[in-house]
Amino acid sequence: QVQLVESGGGLVQTGGSLRLSCAVSRLTSSGYGIGWFRQAPGKEREFLAAINWSGRNTYYADSVKGRFTISRDNANSVNLQMDSLKPEDTAVYYCAAKRVRSILTDFSIPDYDYWGQGTQVTVSS
Repeated sequence: QVQLVESGGGLVQTGGSLRLSCAVSRLTSSGYGIGWFRQAPGKEREFLAAINWSGRNTYYADSVKGRFTISRDNANSVNLQMDSLKPEDTAVYYCAAKRVRSILTDFSIPDYDYWGQGTQVTVSS
Protein backbone atom coordinates (compact mmCIF):
# COMPACT_ATOMS: atom_id res chain seq x y z
CA GLN A 1 0.00 0.00 0.00
CA VAL A 2 1.29 3.45 -0.93
CA GLN A 3 2.41 5.53 2.03
CA LEU A 4 3.43 9.15 2.37
CA VAL A 5 4.99 10.38 5.60
CA GLU A 6 5.69 14.02 6.30
CA SER A 7 8.41 15.23 8.64
CA GLY A 8 10.18 18.45 9.57
CA GLY A 9 7.33 20.42 11.08
CA GLY A 10 7.67 22.33 14.31
CA LEU A 11 7.67 25.73 15.97
CA VAL A 12 9.54 28.61 14.37
CA GLN A 13 9.60 32.37 14.82
CA THR A 14 8.38 34.85 12.24
CA GLY A 15 10.93 35.21 9.47
CA GLY A 16 12.40 31.79 10.13
CA SER A 17 12.66 28.74 7.89
CA LEU A 18 11.62 25.12 7.95
CA ARG A 19 12.25 22.26 5.56
CA LEU A 20 9.52 19.67 5.27
CA SER A 21 10.15 16.26 3.80
CA CYS A 22 7.75 13.76 2.31
CA ALA A 23 8.89 10.15 2.26
CA VAL A 24 7.03 8.12 -0.35
CA SER A 25 6.95 4.36 -0.27
CA ARG A 26 5.48 1.68 -2.54
CA LEU A 27 4.75 4.14 -5.34
CA THR A 28 6.35 2.41 -8.28
CA SER A 29 4.74 4.19 -11.21
CA SER A 30 6.42 7.18 -12.80
CA GLY A 31 3.05 8.70 -13.60
CA TYR A 32 2.60 10.51 -10.29
CA GLY A 33 3.23 14.03 -9.14
CA ILE A 34 3.65 15.08 -5.51
CA GLY A 35 1.90 18.08 -4.04
CA TRP A 36 2.01 19.97 -0.77
CA PHE A 37 -1.10 21.37 0.87
CA ARG A 38 -1.88 22.94 4.20
CA GLN A 39 -4.97 23.34 6.31
CA ALA A 40 -5.43 25.82 9.12
CA PRO A 41 -8.24 25.46 11.69
CA GLY A 42 -11.57 26.49 10.21
CA LYS A 43 -10.15 26.88 6.71
CA GLU A 44 -10.18 24.79 3.56
CA ARG A 45 -7.21 22.77 2.46
CA GLU A 46 -4.93 25.04 0.43
CA PHE A 47 -2.63 24.07 -2.42
CA LEU A 48 0.96 25.22 -2.01
CA ALA A 49 3.24 23.54 -4.52
CA ALA A 50 3.65 20.46 -6.68
CA ILE A 51 6.36 18.69 -8.63
CA ASN A 52 6.17 16.11 -11.37
CA TRP A 53 7.82 12.71 -11.32
CA SER A 54 11.00 13.79 -13.05
CA GLY A 55 11.34 16.91 -10.94
CA ARG A 56 11.66 19.10 -13.99
CA ASN A 57 8.29 20.82 -13.62
CA THR A 58 7.16 22.66 -10.52
CA TYR A 59 3.97 24.55 -9.71
CA TYR A 60 3.27 27.08 -6.97
CA ALA A 61 0.36 28.93 -5.47
CA ASP A 62 0.73 32.69 -5.73
CA SER A 63 0.54 32.96 -1.95
CA VAL A 64 3.86 31.13 -1.48
CA LYS A 65 5.72 31.84 -4.71
CA GLY A 66 9.14 33.21 -3.89
CA ARG A 67 9.06 31.97 -0.28
CA PHE A 68 8.52 28.21 -0.69
CA THR A 69 10.55 25.89 -2.88
CA ILE A 70 9.61 22.34 -3.77
CA SER A 71 12.29 19.87 -4.80
CA ARG A 72 12.74 16.19 -5.37
CA ASP A 73 15.71 14.25 -4.03
CA ASN A 74 14.69 11.05 -5.77
CA ALA A 75 11.60 9.02 -6.54
CA ASN A 76 10.94 8.53 -2.85
CA SER A 77 11.63 11.93 -1.32
CA VAL A 78 10.14 15.36 -1.93
CA ASN A 79 10.98 18.46 0.09
CA LEU A 80 9.33 21.79 0.74
CA GLN A 81 11.72 24.53 1.81
CA MET A 82 9.81 27.30 3.54
CA ASP A 83 11.48 30.66 4.11
CA SER A 84 10.34 34.01 5.51
CA LEU A 85 7.61 32.29 7.46
CA LYS A 86 4.68 34.28 8.78
CA PRO A 87 2.15 33.55 11.53
CA GLU A 88 -0.48 33.00 8.83
CA ASP A 89 1.58 30.04 7.59
CA THR A 90 0.58 28.18 10.74
CA ALA A 91 -1.26 25.03 9.69
CA VAL A 92 -1.03 21.30 9.28
CA TYR A 93 0.99 20.55 6.16
CA TYR A 94 0.26 17.53 3.99
CA CYS A 95 1.97 15.90 1.07
CA ALA A 96 0.00 13.90 -1.44
CA ALA A 97 0.47 11.89 -4.63
CA LYS A 98 -1.62 12.39 -7.75
CA ARG A 99 -1.66 10.25 -10.85
CA VAL A 100 -1.14 12.26 -14.01
CA ARG A 101 -4.10 11.27 -16.18
CA SER A 102 -3.62 13.78 -18.95
CA ILE A 103 -1.56 16.73 -20.04
CA LEU A 104 -4.22 18.91 -18.45
CA THR A 105 -3.79 17.48 -14.94
CA ASP A 106 -4.17 20.36 -12.49
CA PHE A 107 -2.07 19.77 -9.40
CA SER A 108 -3.77 22.59 -7.51
CA ILE A 109 -7.01 20.60 -7.29
CA PRO A 110 -6.95 18.40 -4.18
CA ASP A 111 -8.29 15.24 -5.85
CA TYR A 112 -5.10 13.39 -5.03
CA ASP A 113 -4.92 9.63 -4.84
CA TYR A 114 -2.83 9.28 -1.68
CA TRP A 115 -2.30 11.55 1.32
CA GLY A 116 0.05 11.66 4.25
CA GLN A 117 -1.06 12.22 7.84
CA GLY A 118 0.28 15.75 8.03
CA THR A 119 2.84 17.63 10.10
CA GLN A 120 2.14 20.68 12.24
CA VAL A 121 3.89 23.96 11.46
CA THR A 122 3.50 26.79 13.96
CA VAL A 123 4.93 30.24 13.33
CA SER A 124 5.06 32.47 16.38
CA SER A 125 4.88 36.25 16.15
